[in-house]
Amino acid sequence: MTTPQEELLPGTRRALLHRIAVAQTEGRAPSLVATVVRGGKAVWTGARTSVEGHAPDENVQYRIGSITKTFTAVLVLRLRDERALDLSDPLDKHLPGTGVGQATIADLLAHSGGLAAETPAPWWERTSGALRPGLADVLGERPLVHPVGRRFHYSNPGYALLGALVEKLRDARWEDVLRREVLEPLGLHRTSAHPQAPHAGGWAVHPWADVMLPEPLEDLGVMAPAGQLWSTTSDLARFAAFLTEGDDRVLSAESLREMRTPAAADVASGYAYGLGMELRHQNGRALVGHTGSLPGFLACLTIGVADDVSAVVLANCTSGPAPFTVAADLVRIVAEAEPRIPAPWQPLREADPAVLELVGQWYWGTYAFALRLSADGLVSLEPLSGNGRRSRFRPKGDGTWVGLEGYYAGELLKPVRRPDGAVSHLDLGSFVFTRQPHEEGGSVPGGVDPEGWRGIG
Repeated sequence: MTTPQEELLPGTRRALLHRIAVAQTEGRAPSLVATVVRGGKAVWTGARTSVEGHAPDENVQYRIGSITKTFTAVLVLRLRDERALDLSDPLDKHLPGTGVGQATIADLLAHSGGLAAETPAPWWERTSGALRPGLADVLGERPLVHPVGRRFHYSNPGYALLGALVEKLRDARWEDVLRREVLEPLGLHRTSAHPQAPHAGGWAVHPWADVMLPEPLEDLGVMAPAGQLWSTTSDLARFAAFLTEGDDRVLSAESLREMRTPAAADVASGYAYGLGMELRHQNGRALVGHTGSLPGFLACLTIGVADDVSAVVLANCTSGPAPFTVAADLVRIVAEAEPRIPAPWQPLREADPAVLELVGQWYWGTYAFALRLSADGLVSLEPLSGNGRRSRFRPKGDGTWVGLEGYYAGELLKPVRRPDGAVSHLDLGSFVFTRQPHEEGGSVPGGVDPEGWRGIG
C-alpha cells in the first residue's frame, strides 16, 4: 500500500487507467496489469480483464520472457565486480569448447558477439528444453552469423551461454544462483523459474476472430537464462527501483549505470543496447529497461531515469498490445502530469581551494565554456552558447578528472600549472582551454599571432 503523500493525483490515475484500458481493448488481451513506480515505490497499479470479477492484481504471476536477460546480466556483473572475470575476457577463458569462445563476455551481454538470433529448429520457445540438453544443441552447426564484435545482432543463445558461465563460476544451477544472489536480497518472492499460483494462463488470440487458444507452457532448459522467468508487477516494480538506484547487497549504482550505458546499437532503428538492458527514446524521453515475450505472454519494464518514473506492463497474449509503447506512455503520463520535484539545493560541505581556482569561464579557441563545481563533488564543462560538447567529470584523486558522458566520456581533464603554481590552462584530451580566447602567451597549439586581435582594415 502507498501512503497519501506517495499517491498520484486523481486525474493522473484516471489517465493511467484509460491508457491500459485502451491497450487491453484494442490489443484484445485476455488480461493486462500494470504498475507505476515513482521515488522507488509503487504508486499505482491497474488491471483490465475479459473475465468479469477476475481482474489480476499486482501479485499475479505472468511470464516475463526476455526481461529474464536483465536478471542474468546482473549475475554476470556481480562476478565482474568480484573479479571472478573481466568483461573483456573471451568466453573461452572461462567456458572453453563452445566454438564461439572468441566472443567476449561484453560482446555476449550487448548482443554483439555475432551469434545467431535463435537456436536450431524446432523453435525453442514452443518446445521442451529437453530437446536441447547441452550448449552444442543450442548453438548448432553454424553458431556465428556475423563477425564477432562488429555489429548488434540480438541473440537468445548468447544469454544461454552467459547462464552457463554463471553456473560454471558459481558451481550451482543458474536458477539457484539467481534466487540466492538477487531474488531473495531484493525481496522478489513472487519471481520464479516456474509458475506459482496465482498465475495467468497464456493465450493466443485469433487475428480475425474474437476466440482464443491456450499456448503451450514449456521448461526452456539450457535456454532458461534468456527467457524463463515468471514474475508480478509488484516484484518488477521493486526490480525497477533496484535498477535505478542500486543495492550494494546485489549490485552497486555505478555498475548499474554501466549496464544502462549504450554498448551496441541498431542504427537503422535507433535502438541501442547496454549490458542486458535496452535503451530507447520515445516522445523525446530516454528510457531503459527490457521487453519480453514468450508464447502466450507479453511484458515490459521501462525506466525514465531522469523523471524517476518506471512502468511495468504484463499481458497474457501472444500478440496484441505493444507493451513497450504502453509502458512508455505510462511513464510519460506521470512525468508530464506530475513533474519530478527536485531535491533542495545543498551547498558543498567543504570546498577545495585548488578546485575553486578552476571554476568559471574558459575558452577553447573562440568557443566559450563554463566550468562549474556542484555539491556532488563533480565538475561540469558546459558551452555558454548552448551549443557544443558538455560533460560532467569525476575527480580521480590526483588532481585530474575523468569525463562521464558524451564526447568526453573517459577522457582526462588536467589542470596545467605554471612554475609559480598558478593555473595556466586546462588540457582535455589535448584540447587546450585558456582563460581568454587565443590567450596571448598561452599554451595554445600552433601558437597565437604576435600582432594580436585586429579589425578588417
